[in-house]
Amino acid sequence: MNAEPLLNKIAQVFAEHRLDAVMVGNAAAAIHGAPVTTLDIDFMFRKTTTNLKKLKAVARSLDGNILKPYYPVSDLYRLINDEQGIQLDFLACLHGIRSFEGLRSRATSVPFGEHELKIASLADIIKSKRAAGRSRDLAVLDILEKTLGEQQNLEN
Repeated sequence: MNAEPLLNKIAQVFAEHRLDAVMVGNAAAAIHGAPVTTLDIDFMFRKTTTNLKKLKAVARSLDGNILKPYYPVSDLYRLINDEQGIQLDFLACLHGIRSFEGLRSRATSVPFGEHELKIASLADIIKSKRAAGRSRDLAVLDILEKTLGEQQNLEN
C-alpha cells in the first residue's frame, strides 16, 4: 500500500484547519527511511481548547470519528474512518518528550502534495520509544538506531 495519497490528504486537511501537529512513531520513522511498518499514524499536538476544536474539524473533513480509548497513554484522541482505513492517534503527552515545542523545533517539514507535515526527528522517536518501554517499541529500537547511524554517516 502506498500511503502517499493519504498523507497528502492529511497534510491538506491539517493546513485547512491550521492544526499544528508533529508526526511521531513508526510512521514518522518510516519517512526517515527506517524499514518499519504500522497500521496507524501518530501525532503529538498541544492540547488546548482551540486545538481540540481544530481536531474535530479535521475529523469532519476526513469523514471520521474521534474516540477517546482507554490506554495507559494519557490524553490520547483517536480519529477513525473505517471505510478509508484511517486511524490517526493524537497525543498531548509523549513518553520521553518534555514539550511539544521542543519536539516541533527539532522536527523536519516534509512536503506531501501542496502542503507539509512536520515529522519528528528520528532521535526523538527513539527517545520516546525507549522511554515508553513497551515490548513493541523496544523491538524496533535496533532498526531505528541503525537507520539513525546511517543518516548521521551520510551527513558527515
